[in-house]
Amino acid sequence: MSTIGLSYSANDFCEIVNHYSRKLAFETDCSDVNKALNAGSNDFQLLDVRGNSDYAKGHIRSAKNIPHATISSETLQSIPQGTLLVVYCNGPHCNGADKAALKLASLGYQVKVMLGGISGWKHEGFALQTDC
Repeated sequence: MSTIGLSYSANDFCEIVNHYSRKLAFETDCSDVNKALNAGSNDFQLLDVRGNSDYAKGHIRSAKNIPHATISSETLQSIPQGTLLVVYCNGPHCNGADKAALKLASLGYQVKVMLGGISGWKHEGFALQTDC
C-alpha cells in the first residue's frame, strides 16, 4: 500500500483511463491554446470571463470578453452554437472559468476550461494584448 493511500488492482486501470479521458475532454492548458493560436487555428473561440477592467489591462489575443456573471443567450448572440468555447479566468485560485463553463454548457455550448488562467499564461511567458 502506498503511503498516500493509493493502491491499484488490474481492474482499476480502465477506471483510471476513463477518468483522465473524461477530464481531458473538458480541459486544456495554456501551452496547447498558445500552440493552436500560433498555428492559426479557428476551431474554437477563446473567452476571457474576467471583469472588463481586468480584460482591458491584458488578455490573450483573439479572446472575447464576456464576464462570467453576464453570460446569457443574449451576450452569446455573436457566437454560433456548435463553436467550441475555451474559457479562462484569473487562475487556479479562481473558479470563474468553472462558473462560466457550467453556464455555457447549460446554454448548449461545447466548452473547455483553460487550466492556469491568465496567471498560468503569464507564467508560461506568453504575451498579453491590451486595449490601448
